[in-house]
Amino acid sequence: MPVLTDRTDRVTVTIHAADPLGRAGVLSLLERQPAVRVVPWPPEPEPEGDGPATDAAGPAEARVAVMLIDQIDERSTAELRRVLRGGERRVVLVARELRESELFSVVEYGVQAIVWRHQATEERLVTAVRQVAQGECVLPPDVIGRVLGQMHRLRRSQRTTTPPGTACTTLFGMAPRETDVLRLISEGLDTRQISEKLCYSERTVKNILHGLMTRLRLNNRAHAVAYALREGYI
Repeated sequence: MPVLTDRTDRVTVTIHAADPLGRAGVLSLLERQPAVRVVPWPPEPEPEGDGPATDAAGPAEARVAVMLIDQIDERSTAELRRVLRGGERRVVLVARELRESELFSVVEYGVQAIVWRHQATEERLVTAVRQVAQGECVLPPDVIGRVLGQMHRLRRSQRTTTPPGTACTTLFGMAPRETDVLRLISEGLDTRQISEKLCYSERTVKNILHGLMTRLRLNNRAHAVAYALREGYI
C-alpha cells in the first residue's frame, strides 16, 4: 500500500457522497495518508490571524473531488455538474455500476477517473487521487473498452449521416451543436438570442457551454471561441 509522505506533493481532497457510511469509509481511507488533506465541502471560512497557516490549502495544491454514487440519476447528475462547475477541481468517481451511455456521459462531463466501488481499495483510491491530481486520466480497462467501442460506433454512424466538412463528435473534440453555439457567440449573440436562433431553451444553451468548457478545460466563452477558431471548428 502506498504511503504518501512528501508534504510538498500533498493533494487537497473533498468528498461528496449522499450515503454517510460511504463517505465515512472514504474519509477513513484518505485520512491515513499524510500527503492527502481532506477538507470540508462546502468549504469553511478561513480563520483570521497573523501567523502562518501551515495547513491551509495553498494555491499550488491540487484540488480533487472524490464522488461516490450508486446510480446516475437526476440528483447525482446535478451534484456532479455542481462539483465540476468552473473546471477548478478534478473528479474521481467511485461508482457501483454505470451503463454504457452513462459512462460516455460522465467522461464527457469532465470526470478524470472512475473506480468501481467493489474495487475501491485504499491503494486504488489513493493512486487514482494522485494520478488525477497530476492531470492523468484513470479508467478501468473494461471502461476504456466500452467507451472506445461507443466512440467507434458513434463515428461510424456519423460517417454515414454527417455531411462532408461537418465536425463529428469526439471525446475530446466538439459536437455539431457545440460548434453552432460557439459560432453564434463569435458573432456577438447572447444566450437568449442563441436559444431563439437554434430553437433551444436558454438552459440547454448554458448546459452545452458548461459541458464543453468542463470537458476541454476552457476558462470562459471567449476562451472556447478562441479554441474553436484555432482548431478549425468555426
